[in-house]
Amino acid sequence: MPNTPNTPTIVLVGHGMVGQRFLESLADRGVTERARIVVFCEEPRPAYDRVRLTSYFDGRTPDDLSMVEGDFMARHGIELHLDDPAEAIDREARTVTSRAGRVIAYDTLVLATGSYPFVPPVPGKDATGCFVYRTIEDLLAIEEYAKTATTGAVVGGGLLGLEAAGALKGLGLETHIVEFAPRLMPVQVDEGGGAALLRTIENMGLIVHTGTGTQEVITENGAVTGMALSDGSTVATDLVVFSAGVRPRDQLARDCGLAVGERGGIAVDERCRTSDPAVYAIGECALAADGRVYGLVAPGYDMALTAAAAIADEEADGFTGADTSTKLKLLGVDVASFGDAHGTTENCLDVVYSDSRSGIYKKLVVDPDGVLLGGVLVGDAETYGMLRPMTGTKPPVSPEQLVLPAGAGAPVSLGPSSLPDDAIICSCHNVTKGAICACSSLPEVKKCTKAGTGCGSCVKVIEQLLPKAADSGMCDCFSYSRSELYEIVRTMRFTSYGQLLDSHGREEARGGEGCEVCKPAVASILASLTNEYILDGERAALQDTNDHFLANMQRNGSYSIVPRIPGGEITPDKLIVIGEVARDFGLYTKITGGQRIDLFGARVDQLPVIWARLVDAGFESGHAYGKSLRTVKSCVGRTWCRYGVQDSVKMAIDLELRYRGLRAPHKLKSAVSGCARECAEAQSKDFGVIATANGWNLYVGGNGGATPRHADLLAQDLSDAELIRLIDRFLMFYIRTADRLERTATWLERLEGGLDHLRDVIVHDRLGLCDELEALMAAHVAGYRDEWAETLEDPERLRRFVSFVNAPDAPDPSVKFVPERGQIKPDLTVLTLEGTSAR
Repeated sequence: MPNTPNTPTIVLVGHGMVGQRFLESLADRGVTERARIVVFCEEPRPAYDRVRLTSYFDGRTPDDLSMVEGDFMARHGIELHLDDPAEAIDREARTVTSRAGRVIAYDTLVLATGSYPFVPPVPGKDATGCFVYRTIEDLLAIEEYAKTATTGAVVGGGLLGLEAAGALKGLGLETHIVEFAPRLMPVQVDEGGGAALLRTIENMGLIVHTGTGTQEVITENGAVTGMALSDGSTVATDLVVFSAGVRPRDQLARDCGLAVGERGGIAVDERCRTSDPAVYAIGECALAADGRVYGLVAPGYDMALTAAAAIADEEADGFTGADTSTKLKLLGVDVASFGDAHGTTENCLDVVYSDSRSGIYKKLVVDPDGVLLGGVLVGDAETYGMLRPMTGTKPPVSPEQLVLPAGAGAPVSLGPSSLPDDAIICSCHNVTKGAICACSSLPEVKKCTKAGTGCGSCVKVIEQLLPKAADSGMCDCFSYSRSELYEIVRTMRFTSYGQLLDSHGREEARGGEGCEVCKPAVASILASLTNEYILDGERAALQDTNDHFLANMQRNGSYSIVPRIPGGEITPDKLIVIGEVARDFGLYTKITGGQRIDLFGARVDQLPVIWARLVDAGFESGHAYGKSLRTVKSCVGRTWCRYGVQDSVKMAIDLELRYRGLRAPHKLKSAVSGCARECAEAQSKDFGVIATANGWNLYVGGNGGATPRHADLLAQDLSDAELIRLIDRFLMFYIRTADRLERTATWLERLEGGLDHLRDVIVHDRLGLCDELEALMAAHVAGYRDEWAETLEDPERLRRFVSFVNAPDAPDPSVKFVPERGQIKPDLTVLTLEGTSAR
């Protein structure tokens, strides 16, 4: 609002996650319309998601992590000063002075200064190569330094320490974790959970040192070369990350005379007021009324809402404490704790399930009457979303049933419907089951309650609570079916997912990121209509896992390579090239049922080198990774077989080259048989062709696999031109009208009128669509470009093919193989008894 002499001024010092939540709460209460809001932010960027900080190393950008909508500040008239922290508070004059020299008078001051990393006072802690793990700038510095390092060590085995260790491992470094406590995550998990976590993490190749501390950082010429530990051992390392806890940032409060706790933290009451009624403190810098400093985001959000309500002069519950339950995926391992996880309640009992082989540990703490007090879950935290809201109540089944896996004893599956309406489902934003059930979709829940936008652990339960959509919409983002979205994209000539979502998405989903249901589906639609390279720009983020690297990921993290062999015909020279490539790169080779040769066991960084050899020899992508045409299988036909009546090989080659790269709702398979003996098994394909003395018979809607379906005869005795024209129409009509991930067999059975209707549309042109369908196919044929050839021509496109973004030359050490039958197979170690393993 305009700054007038009578306008009250609220100054916020600190713009992290809690600070942003406070601003949003002020806006929700209309305070931004009647007060001037000034924010001082120490960092060079607005609030971002620290909970997901490590996802930066998984490819998310700082902009992806931002928690501030693009126009939020401008829309609410908030003055945000980036890279300009507050340096002094004059409580008598009621002013705040920033590093840049700005002096702002306030009526109300809110401190959200957060915390700072604790760095043990050991010799060498300030050496080159020592870092903390707290901000995006910290991550950028670690990323840059890791390019010249081979080994990293993390001081601290708590939540953030394990995330930092995962980041170093992802950067290609041999990684050590040093934890002073006798187990990892000592605050969250007990001894049994720590043991399960330790086994799992060590099996990932990380080196863990527990029960020992860091005595000294060893240096040479001012740079890190190792660490000396309190047990007398040393660790050789090039890089050290301190993640040994945090301390409240309360120096500003101390300097201006506000009351602080003996061990730190700005003392506040239940309304988050400090010893000065005009000053509030929220988040990790505050010492709450219950005498605790909370280092989790959920209590910080509660404080932000409490302070905003007090400033708005609204009645609201005060902040007297918070749930410290936690669920995280650390280094790929699910870890959760809730309630009285360590069993400190008098006379409490433990119910424990432990499976060392699988790395699973579950403990529930109950009182003598069976009331659930808390628990620890390691390796399998699927039930966390149900168990945490039950804390303080007696579950409807015995606690033994709640920890046993399916198939052991008497398994039980409790749905969220068994929870009371006042059960807290989202602890980050304190959202109840009742509030969630008042919404109709996940985007609406996120928009109206913010549930699911914090740590994300509640999303599964939220989805179970929401009613199933009554409309035919593809997902919570679109009220349209896939076929309707196809028509919208085609008619409006959209070229991006964002355009489609913002103009035709559900109201609550517009401006969002979409979901994992609609993004690949829309990517397929765009690819089938535009023929654009699928990994450029926004399109890259829409693709399924395999499309990201133009290859199929296998179970050990390696990839397979499947060059196209049209019609199954291949020259000896090309066979030799495939053999040489397999030999030179040590790949496993297998002849497929689709008359191709699969090469297994390539690392992601090897894919471009291998494909360069194959493309130079005249091979193209076989699109085994995509929802597109796979193969057109053939017999040898009349050229060689005495029973053949047509040249099935030539026809198969012509069809495969015509439809290669055609993106569809699901994969497409085809075959051409040279006579009625049907050696190519054409009647089990999406479209199959069988030769007759007078031409070709066309079959459609066949399917092998788990639910086989015999294809239906669509037309008989077709000439070459008639056959190709009908297949063009069939494929484009299928792409145009099928649902997401719907094979032609299912689509044909679902199609109203079935085969007769299909024949009316594409043979008799009853709907007048045939010219358009043929034109769409002609555009595809004319615009086809081999994806791997395009990739190899562009250095920028090649940048994605690395195991580690920040160590592009480092192979993934977890991708290992062992010999078998003269070739290789994945080296997958499965834990059996403690201390032993089997492959």
